[in-house]
Amino acid sequence: MTHLTPDLIRNTYDAIRDATIRTPLVPATRLSLHLGIDLHLKLENLQHTNAFKARGALAKLLTLTEAQKRAGVIACSAGNHAQGVAYHATRLGIASTIVMPEGTPFNKVKRTEDFGATVILHGTGFDSSVQFTLDLAARDGLTFLHPFDDPVIAAGQGTVALEMLEQAPDLDCIVVPIGGGGLIAGMAVAAKAIKPEIEFIGAQAQLFDAAKAQFDGAPTNFDGATLAEGIAVKEPSAANLAVIKQHVTRIDSATEAEIEDAVFDLLSAEKLVAEGAPGAGLAVIKNNLAAYAGKKVGLVVCGGNIDSRLLSTLILRGLVRDGRITRLTFEISDTPGQLADISRIIGEAGANVVEVIHQRMMQSVSLKQAELDVVIEARDLGHVEMIVGALRSQGFSVRSDSGV
Repeated sequence: MTHLTPDLIRNTYDAIRDATIRTPLVPATRLSLHLGIDLHLKLENLQHTNAFKARGALAKLLTLTEAQKRAGVIACSAGNHAQGVAYHATRLGIASTIVMPEGTPFNKVKRTEDFGATVILHGTGFDSSVQFTLDLAARDGLTFLHPFDDPVIAAGQGTVALEMLEQAPDLDCIVVPIGGGGLIAGMAVAAKAIKPEIEFIGAQAQLFDAAKAQFDGAPTNFDGATLAEGIAVKEPSAANLAVIKQHVTRIDSATEAEIEDAVFDLLSAEKLVAEGAPGAGLAVIKNNLAAYAGKKVGLVVCGGNIDSRLLSTLILRGLVRDGRITRLTFEISDTPGQLADISRIIGEAGANVVEVIHQRMMQSVSLKQAELDVVIEARDLGHVEMIVGALRSQGFSVRSDSGV
């Protein structure tokens, strides 16, 4: 029986290194300055298929017999494992079938199909789809590639840590998002064999905190959809949990609002497109900055496959939170020149008008008044406050979505 060991991870790295990307470990200059810590980002969002999962998928595919390769493989995944399996299976001439939960972001479905896999949508999440996948595997004679409950898969993911310690041997701790636990288990085993004193911190979404709950001996939360759908796992691997309990210092969780803020931070501060899972990693760092003071911290940006429509909305919401886009609502006299005066004051304050909605038909205002919504671009919340002050000083009744 194969066990997750440092030797297995090193041998796996030798096997996969020529067909995987040695992703950069870069200093998060702006975030470090803002947060007051020394933060470095391992950019697995630049890996083949834009996620670390390609490592473990390739590692497992390379262990198949010729008969298994001819029969084909099947996997169940919310997206990143699916794409990793599809990409490397097609590259190796192996047919792949991927079962993806209904509601999986469209871009992940399309990209998996583009990599050459046959995609079947079934169930509402990994846990509800896995038995269906096993039944298909048995019916069609396919080899099932589990996304995390496999020592060879975990060994492939663990190669991330080998690279990180080659790139920055002086790392003090590494923060790793946790779903099924394969990534952090593999990385911890690999890193602890090289540098026993290195610290590992796990990160989860508060809505799906199965690993944290088992680690802490606390009740588990499963409550609705999460932005970090790639780590929304209800049943982590028992083998991975055993490794986590041995090697991981603690597991922290983050709310959906905190994850959303962190994904926006990675994009706006570091110009990195990240999905929700690494957002959870940055969020738990931001929530506990004192624990990272004086340390060189590594964060695994484990994937970048966020739906483009979701990303668009996230960006707009982030701009609103920062005050860079805000809506000003006025109650004005329904007389000529009011809009011109408002636009002039906003322009003189250095802001830009994006959209104007002039409402006089509804009964929320009196007959001789109108309600005016003006969406503006500003520098920040302080700038919005200055603009609102200028408008009020000219006698306008105005309120802002930014709370100014």
